[in-house]
Amino acid sequence: MKPWESPCDWAELACVHALRALPASERTPIQAHIDDCVHCRRELESLRPVVDRFVLWPTDVLRPPTSLQARLSWRIAGESGKPPTKRWSEPDWVNVAPGIECKLLATDGARHRVSMLVRLAPGAHYPAHTHAGTEELHLLDGELWIDERKLQPGDYSYCAPGTADERVWSETGCTCILVTSTKDILQ
Repeated sequence: MKPWESPCDWAELACVHALRALPASERTPIQAHIDDCVHCRRELESLRPVVDRFVLWPTDVLRPPTSLQARLSWRIAGESGKPPTKRWSEPDWVNVAPGIECKLLATDGARHRVSMLVRLAPGAHYPAHTHAGTEELHLLDGELWIDERKLQPGDYSYCAPGTADERVWSETGCTCILVTSTKDILQ
């Protein structure tokens, strides 16, 4: 076994758990396993401080400047003999409702899915809605209330098809990654 490998097959799930990226239905079983498994407990304990630090970093630290991206692209092209790849142009923020902006990242028309960055201004409310498909939300910045649950940076929310959110709002303003159905029903 290599030094970075774990003797437990669940160690990778412990890492995902540390990132708070597991669906709610999987959190209890992995937590029960971690409570009983010394290897996964050590893995989780070693990762938690790192994960906690990432949510405190300003986003500009996590994204290299454009000039660095361009230099790296040219250097890789020179070493590989292939022309540099065309730089991805970031989509614009679009006002979709008062106090709500979205930046579309990807769409899947066949599956009626969309992924986007969503930004709520302080005091903004999202309309009540029923999920037509799975909704996954990862809060990047600020605080977000979904009904009676308060999310903070780094929190993950999973909603099954057919469930509803009656009240979604942010007192502080927030930014999140949202992957959801384009067929959600607004009320």
